[in-house]
Formats: sequence, structure tokens, C-alpha cells
Amino acid sequence: MSKKSIIFFDIDGTLLDHDKKLPESTRKAVFDLKKQGHIVAIATGRAPFLFENLMEELDIDTYVSYNGQYVVLHNEVLYRNPLNKNSIAELTDLAAQNNHPLVYMSEEMMKSNIEHHPHIEESIASLKFSHPEHDPTFHENRDLYQTLLFCTKDEEQPYENRFDDLTFMRWHEFSMDVIPEGGSKAIGIEKIVNELGIDWDNVYAFGDGMNDIEMLETIPNSVAMGNAYQPVKEVAKHVTKDVADNGIIHGLKMIGLLS
Repeated sequence: MSKKSIIFFDIDGTLLDHDKKLPESTRKAVFDLKKQGHIVAIATGRAPFLFENLMEELDIDTYVSYNGQYVVLHNEVLYRNPLNKNSIAELTDLAAQNNHPLVYMSEEMMKSNIEHHPHIEESIASLKFSHPEHDPTFHENRDLYQTLLFCTKDEEQPYENRFDDLTFMRWHEFSMDVIPEGGSKAIGIEKIVNELGIDWDNVYAFGDGMNDIEMLETIPNSVAMGNAYQPVKEVAKHVTKDVADNGIIHGLKMIGLLS
């Protein structure tokens, strides 16, 4: 087993603050970790193309994206878990019946099945991105690792009841991530840890969202951000300060990785 440590960071609300900016203290902490020989990685629900600039800024080449469905180790694809094409076709039909739009996401790009919709615009804008281009056939004959379904919480039950092989994870008032059933950041992290031969005692993770719960439950050295949802804090071993209050560097000092 390797004696190296690897630290996985969520992006939104963890590496990036409430304004989707990288605090200078966080940037410095990441490079301090790397100087000490640790591996720094990302574990996010985002698509790879939605955090390319962040990876470049932090010189990171290892990540778990799409909540564990597309995993890259040192710039090489390690694991893929695409959505079932038949289920996505069925989801497309059901969503159309309910007048709920979708955004289809491959490893390279995303396309919406309608030209414009306020729920898409508001949800995507919260990530500081614009409405995706329109291509209603984008889901046909290609691998998708996540789909976004745009509906409110009181409209989601018919979808959850219909599909046994899909998991629906709400991340916005108007939007849910749709990923393969059983997929999670924890599974993606396991692929990387096993490939590198790192002892689990040397694996760390920081997160704040509901999609971080399984990751923080699984990893022994887990840290919830001070701005995390309460259920997230309850499963983490440690709770640090708010992301906007130097939460990353405070947490790293708390667990002994930085002094």
C-alpha cells in the first residue's frame, strides 16, 4: 500500500465560495498539500467540461465527475458508467408529456431538448453558465453520464416511481441530476484509491451537499463544510468553517494535513 495521502474536494460550496469564486486561502492550501507530496483530486456532480478552468488553475489531473459516473486518474479515463439509453429515451417521453425540459450531458458537452426554458436558465445560471445549445436528438447513439431534469419537488415523484435503474438527486429548486442507480462519488473514489493502492486511512474528503453524504459516510477522514446541509454535517467525522471563512484551510489544519 502507498503511504501517500489523497484529498478529494467537492467544488460548489467547498472549493468555490457562494459566489463561485476560489478563495485565495483555498488556492494556497491546495498547492501546499501538493508541495508536501499529497494528491489533490476533485469529486463533484459537475461535468468535466464545467470545471476545466478550475483544474487548470489548481493543476489537478485526477477527478470524480458526474457524481461518480466518469472518473479520470492523471488525465486518463479510469471508469465510465453511462446511463441506460432505453431509460433515457423513456425519460424523454415522460418529461415531454409533463412539459418538463431535459439537458443531456456527455463527457464533452451538454445540450437541451428545448430551445429555452426559465427553469433551465435559472438553474444553470446559478453555476455561472449559460443556457445550453438546443439539440433534441443529442441523447441518441451516444453515451450520457448525467441528465438534468427540470421540475419542482412536488413534481418529481412520478419519475422516481417509474425508473428502477435511475437515481434522481435534487440540487436546485428547479432541477435534479439523473444518474445510474447505485452510482455515487464514493464508488468513483474507490476506483481511484484502489488503482493507486492507497490505504484508506490516508484518504480524505471535503463536501457540503446532499450528493456528498455517501462520500463522507464512506471515507474515514471526512470533513463537512460549515455551510453544509445539516444531514451532511451529521455523517462527517469533522465539521470545518464556512467556505467563505477560510473553511478549507481551517479543516486541513483540523485534520493535521497542514500546520
